[in-house]
Amino acid sequence: MLVVKSERMLYLKSNGEVLRQYPVALGPVPRGHKQQEGDERTPEGRYILDYKNSESRFYKSIRVSYPNQRDRLRALELGVNPGGNIMIHGQPEGAEEGAQLFNWTDGCIAVSNEHMDEIWQMITVGTPIEILP
Repeated sequence: MLVVKSERMLYLKSNGEVLRQYPVALGPVPRGHKQQEGDERTPEGRYILDYKNSESRFYKSIRVSYPNQRDRLRALELGVNPGGNIMIHGQPEGAEEGAQLFNWTDGCIAVSNEHMDEIWQMITVGTPIEILP
């Protein structure tokens, strides 16, 4: 899986070939790597999709393994909490139509519920994800 923040796109790939692509919403501060809890940034780097939650407060969620060791070391050097609980998820209950047109998450990667269903079916726990600027 690949997310390109500047394109606001998520790409499902297999053997280097793009199988599907989906528009995403990010946090209101989409530029730059997540530095600390509460900065509303989406991390950048290589991670693993390590947990699927069908009972999420959003329409399904898949956890990104942020923070990794490098993220924790950077936060330690800065004296901050790196944050965590970064997810790929669908929409919250009662979301207004068009929510994908603006960045509204706290640093997560949001897709439509229909797209979340497709991603959910195609992704297994342990799938690598790369998040680029």
